[in-house]
Amino acid sequence: MEDNGRFDEKSFSNGDVYMGMIKGILPHEKGKYTWSDGTVYEGDWEGEKMTGKGLVVWSTGAQYEGEICGGYLHGYGTLTTSAGCSYRGGWKMNAQHGIGLKKYSNSDMYEGLWKEGVLEGSGRYTWKNGNIYVGNWKNGTIHGRGIMKWVNGDTFDGFWSNGLMHGSGVYNFGDGGLYIGTWNKGLKDGKGVFYPAGSKKPSLRILHSPHDSDDNGFLLNIQKHEAPKARVKRSLSANIAVISRFKSFRQISHRTSSLKINLIRNDDSAQDCVCHDSSLSLSNDFDEDQSEASVRSTLVYEREYAQGVLIMERISECSESSRNKKQQNKFSVKKVNKSSCLDIFQGRRSYYLKLNLQLGIRYTVGKITPVPAREVRSSDFGDRARIRMYFPRAGSKLTPPHCSINFYWKDYCPMVFRNLREMFKLDAADYMMSICGDSGLRDLSSPGKSGSIFYLSKDDRFVIKTVNKSELKVLLRMLPKYYRHVGDHENTLITKFFGLHRITLRGGKKQVRFVVMGNVFCTELQIHRRYDLKGSSQGRYTDNDKINCNTTLKDLDLKYEFHMDKKLRESLLKQISLDCKFLESQHIIDYSLLLGLHFRAPENMKAFVEHHESMQNLPSGDEEHLILPKGLVLVSHEPSIVNTEPGPHIRGNTLRAYSMGDSEVDLLLPGTARLRVQLGVNMPAQATRKIEEDKVAKEVELFEVYDVVLYMGIIDILQSYNLKKKVEHSYKSLQFDPLTVSVIEPKMYDERFLKFLEEKVFPETP
Repeated sequence: MEDNGRFDEKSFSNGDVYMGMIKGILPHEKGKYTWSDGTVYEGDWEGEKMTGKGLVVWSTGAQYEGEICGGYLHGYGTLTTSAGCSYRGGWKMNAQHGIGLKKYSNSDMYEGLWKEGVLEGSGRYTWKNGNIYVGNWKNGTIHGRGIMKWVNGDTFDGFWSNGLMHGSGVYNFGDGGLYIGTWNKGLKDGKGVFYPAGSKKPSLRILHSPHDSDDNGFLLNIQKHEAPKARVKRSLSANIAVISRFKSFRQISHRTSSLKINLIRNDDSAQDCVCHDSSLSLSNDFDEDQSEASVRSTLVYEREYAQGVLIMERISECSESSRNKKQQNKFSVKKVNKSSCLDIFQGRRSYYLKLNLQLGIRYTVGKITPVPAREVRSSDFGDRARIRMYFPRAGSKLTPPHCSINFYWKDYCPMVFRNLREMFKLDAADYMMSICGDSGLRDLSSPGKSGSIFYLSKDDRFVIKTVNKSELKVLLRMLPKYYRHVGDHENTLITKFFGLHRITLRGGKKQVRFVVMGNVFCTELQIHRRYDLKGSSQGRYTDNDKINCNTTLKDLDLKYEFHMDKKLRESLLKQISLDCKFLESQHIIDYSLLLGLHFRAPENMKAFVEHHESMQNLPSGDEEHLILPKGLVLVSHEPSIVNTEPGPHIRGNTLRAYSMGDSEVDLLLPGTARLRVQLGVNMPAQATRKIEEDKVAKEVELFEVYDVVLYMGIIDILQSYNLKKKVEHSYKSLQFDPLTVSVIEPKMYDERFLKFLEEKVFPETP
């Protein structure tokens, strides 16, 4: 006869008591278990485990009512502590997980997503003083896209990192002023525009287009919970001991100590909160801007900051007609754009192309990596050295199914590029994950007139560029000599190539070729200015209306000359000369020096850095990011201290500095980083503003000399000159005066380029 259980009461020698249904020797269905310390569970049982719905009351006064599974708080339930803190929402293995509402003992409140006991995803946090944040969280801190609103009416809508404003954003002042710009670790850093109260404001719909959102597609609708991930520093569930499964009543009584759960410490009233009231009270950081905002004007202020210090300001008039004219100009440019071979992908061309790239690169790297390492042979070069594969949408024995269109994949010179990647110290798995990982590729606007499409890997290490057929041929032709050159010169500034590929649609008529390169500006520092330098004055300037924070400027836009350590300068110019000689031997012309500047705030202006007082009450662990910069300091190289994360700059010698006794050096940026100094990477210099007597200043530069960190590389090296035919190339594109030059030779270009760099960009220090 089936045993349906019986009601019984059982006492144990340690003082525990069970009263309820028993089946055999185990609890069954409903029952109440009381531990000797006063902790009580009353609810459902399933065999040896507390499973179902129940109520747990701890001796401390805390209690949980809700779903339990296998002895764990798991499902949906409400936890209330003796200190007055409560949580109602989802649980997973004794930790808050999923959607939940938490009310803290100091009257703060959070409603949103949790992951394993911490805030992870989108949520709304309200401080007791009225400040509100709605947006993304990660590891318990504000991270990603979000909106902060202060009680004084100020709001910030933009990107955050580790609880600090970091990235692009829009700051609205309570009095009507508006600042649009970029932040770095809580400080304004880079270019931005300030609109005083009463002036015409740009459309925020344009500013917050989907293209500006983060990878997760930021959504603030908390009720629908369609948002990315997030977390909180302290969770009550961290102190909830696991109620282990039982083998018998004897085992239950022996586990008495497992439910002695002290949910809240006596001093938790302060520690239990995610952030203190003042931790994000940033409204005092903009006194300068607010005072200007009180002046009702149609003027706007284009500004540039370095670590919170204003270093440049341009005043311009903002009018509706001028803004409409700019918009019309932008639209007219789009209408006359040349059609691209990528139009074959129609409206979703970028998505399909990126997916095809990832599928092909994953296949190629996976196929060539297991091949035993060996020296390259002559047969490894040229158009016939290749890997080809067909990728049908439905998949095949060798390829996975995908949601793009059917395509053929061709990988050029796989063994050569595999050896180049190893030469540049790139791990195959890291390379694949960087380009083919779930985070995907980002679209970049084309910095030039080539019409090429650019993609950037999520970790900023690699740039992928489409190339035309002639450029592909140039690279294949020069590849043997290129391989030898970069092997002989590990400090070369020439573009680092990691792969050359082609996508062909079924039918064979539509093809897209692209090359994978190292990103010159792969750095944790903010790049404030970018220049493309050719050593010419013919049309080498940028219209002010076209300049924004991402614009790559030209020769005539460069207002500085850079003075650096004697030894560093010698090493730099020597390598540039060697690289130019190589390009000359390959009949390459029209290349450029891509130069990036990171400005450091002047030491005597550190007292004016914004945010330095307002962040004093941040939670433990964030203060280290707010140490004020103290200029550039060269110190002896310490391999164990500097950042050695793999990337496009990992290869190359550490440079020696004359000022440090000809020893290898690191660049110390107090409060920021310690960086290894290499050719073209982390190079310290002083930028001195050039005197321009013939020009009326349209902007106010607040300082004459800056400490800067330089990043550079030689790019656009796939333009070849046909010596046999003596073709006269476009003078306009090569920036030569047709009245003085009849035929352009590569040697002429090299000489002009080197002279320009030696005399105008990196002159010898007197």
